[in-house]
Parts: sequence; C-alpha cells; structure tokens
Amino acid sequence: LRGLLTRTSVPRDVVDYIVYGTVIQEVKTSNVAREAALGAGFSDKTPAHTVTMACISSNQAMTTGVGMIAAGQCDVVVAGGVELMSDVPIRHSRKMRKTMLTLNRAKTLGQKLSLISKIRPDYFAPELPAVAEFSTSETMGHSADRLAAAFGISRQEQDEYALRSHTLAKKAQDEGLLQDVVPFKVPGKDTVTKDNGIRPSSMEQMGKLKPAFVKPYGTVTAANSSFLTDGASAILIMSEEKALALGYKPKAYLRDFVYVSQDPKDQLLLGPTYGTPKVLEKAGLTLNDIDVFEFHEAFAGQILANLKAMDSDWFAQNYMGRKSKVGAPPLDKFNTWGGSLSLGHPFGATGCRLVITAAHRLKKEGGQFGLVAACAAGGQGHAMIVELYPQ
Repeated sequence: LRGLLTRTSVPRDVVDYIVYGTVIQEVKTSNVAREAALGAGFSDKTPAHTVTMACISSNQAMTTGVGMIAAGQCDVVVAGGVELMSDVPIRHSRKMRKTMLTLNRAKTLGQKLSLISKIRPDYFAPELPAVAEFSTSETMGHSADRLAAAFGISRQEQDEYALRSHTLAKKAQDEGLLQDVVPFKVPGKDTVTKDNGIRPSSMEQMGKLKPAFVKPYGTVTAANSSFLTDGASAILIMSEEKALALGYKPKAYLRDFVYVSQDPKDQLLLGPTYGTPKVLEKAGLTLNDIDVFEFHEAFAGQILANLKAMDSDWFAQNYMGRKSKVGAPPLDKFNTWGGSLSLGHPFGATGCRLVITAAHRLKKEGGQFGLVAACAAGGQGHAMIVELYPQ
C-alpha cells in the first residue's frame, strides 16, 4: 500500500474505499484491509474490508471495487491482496481449544485443576493449515496429478513448461520488465528488491525430483508446481472521469469479468477453460482478438490440461454444453514474462499481479486486449478482459 502511494502520488484522502483479498487469515488481523490501510497511513475515515476466494481473492477484491464504482458508491478504490506463507497460523487441537475455553470460564481452583488433569498428550498435537479441499479432503497437488493423467500430460511436458516459465521470467527480470516489485526490508534479513524464486534449471536436474503428491507414479513435482511465498499487491482503480479530473493517465480499462464454478473433485483446476469463452462472449471478442494472455500457473500440468480442454470440441460439447471449442491461446502470447511457477504464488496477491502484468505487456507490445484467467480452490475460476488505455 505504501508502494502504491509512492508510485502513484495519489492523495490518501482521495481514496474512497479499500478492498483486500487474503486466504489464510490471521485472527488478530481478520480484516487485514483495514489494519494495513491504517498502517500505511491512509485516512482513518476510509472504510476497508477483506474478501476471500482462494487463489482469486485479489481478483474478487478488484471486481468488488469495480462494482462499487459502477454503482456510483465510489470514485477511487484501492484493491489488492496479501499472504504471509512463512508465518501461517497454527492452532491447538480441537480438544485442547475446548479445554482452554472451558478453563477460562472455571471459577474455582478445584474446577481449574480438574480440567487440567484431563489434558492428555494427544491434546498437544497441532492443527496445521493444509492446501486441501474441505469438501473432498484432497490436496490440490493430488488434483493436479489426476488432471494431468486424465488429459494425458507427461512428466516431460510438465517439466518443459515449468522450465519455460522460469526461463521467460529470468529474461523479463534481466530486461527490467518486472518493474512493479517494491523493495521490502525483511526484519532480521536483507532487503528484497526483486522476485527471488526465479531459478532456471535444466530438464536433467528437474527430472531427478521425485513425485510430490501421488507416489511413486505421479508426475507433479516441486519443480513443476508453483511455490508458496510471501507477497502483497495493490492496484489503484478509478472511474475514467475521476482519473482524468485528477490528472492521471490510466494504464488500462478493466473491461469485463466473469466468475465460474464447477465440480471441486474432478474439475478443481479448470476455471480458465470455463471462464475464457464466457468472458469473451460478454466482451464481444474472440480468442483471436486477444493480444496477451496471463493465466495463473498453479501447476504446469494444470496449465497444459486447461490448454488441451480449451482446444477440445469433445470437452466443450460433453462438459460445457457448447457446440465447439474456444481454442487454445498461442504460446507466443501466453505468460511471456513468466508466471506463478517462477514468480511464486502468494494466494491472495496473485490476481493483481496478473492484471498489471497484462496491462504492461499490452503497452510494451502494442496490443489492445489482454485476457487474465485463474483457477481457485473449491472448483472456482475467474476470467477478465483488460484493455489498454489509448496512448
């Protein structure tokens, strides 16, 4: 948020509302949007709320802001997302929590000692947050492995795609294209000035890694999966009239968006396949009209499965109720500055990164339309059309 204030010089009191997305909430800052806004120096008169929608939480934050502006409630909204994967909340077991709450209500020493005497060693086993579906108890990695198998995507194909992501991210970083990283001083450590998860390797090195989820025959490994990382993002959204009145030249329009949901067991990660044709139709565009594609890379297998599904008439007819396929995005327009596999995936923050990268790629490459898409836990997905503002 401070980085946004510095980059844009937007007056703090001009911001009407702040919306933030996050996934693994900290109890002490359950409305992290408000706490962060106060910490960043925004006016205490500026309302703020927090949304959660798994990996598309900051997408939801942005579109919530768009809706508030469209409804005439606000002119200026700051949206973003945050995740602190290096310090996730770890809870006591349910038995211990219940005992501690009861202990807090005990009035006499005898009652307290009686409760304490009932505590057993297994009460101290912690509950760790898991990247797993509540409805199926299956981890996302298992789902990715099954999806890759269902679409016949080999380990080699997944490793090749992951290597592509890291290689393109390194190239973009070296060329100074990833300009939106705000330096951050990590307490007790060095200042982070650029994405530090970009590690181009080799097919040989990647091939040595063992399956991470379905052992021993799975194809999803640590190398072809997005890695968990700390991260935060912020984006400034205004009505066009307000932006021009304040003397700003907008980067892009957030033109249209859709959210989709499907079966969280077998189609958990296919959000882009379902969202892409819907958002194109909503915007009156075709796949050929899109100049840049920015898709969230949860797993290399997930990306490749979506590309295959999008390019399949059979899938469109049997699963989507459509007469024909939407088609697969051409790779020369697809995530050409890297993606979540190489840049990392701080759950709540990724959506804004996708959108602003799409806008910057459009400006750099002289394109007009970008398509952002992402899958999310719960079998949900998001797609958005970004249009470059006339230069």
